[in-house]
Amino acid sequence: MSDIAGRSAQPLQAGTAHVVTLRGELDLLTAPALRARLDMLTAGPCPDLVLDLRPVSFIDCTGLGVLCRVRNRVSARQGRLRLVTDSTSLRRVLRHTGMAGVFELLPGMPVGVAGPPATDTVDSAVL
Repeated sequence: MSDIAGRSAQPLQAGTAHVVTLRGELDLLTAPALRARLDMLTAGPCPDLVLDLRPVSFIDCTGLGVLCRVRNRVSARQGRLRLVTDSTSLRRVLRHTGMAGVFELLPGMPVGVAGPPATDTVDSAVL
């Protein structure tokens, strides 16, 4: 797995899915760079995006806004967005904000995507 702090490698296409591993905090400070990166990945038709949120330590309302934005972009382009998380606190935040059923949440990497490790890693703490 490429782990270049503050930079993104070219996304690995496992099948057709772009896998992006996010690390650190998703908040007001890191949202603009993350938004730009995810906009680039969802610019084409039928994007298939898997966001691995397991290494995320904190998410605020701005981070949730970025996730909602990418979901809307993917949906508008007839694509698919999957969030990988084993965090009960993130699930609780989604439930309390009324967004529990909005995202496709997975406890681990989906079958067919878990083969080679993801190469697109965004260390949000350094963005």
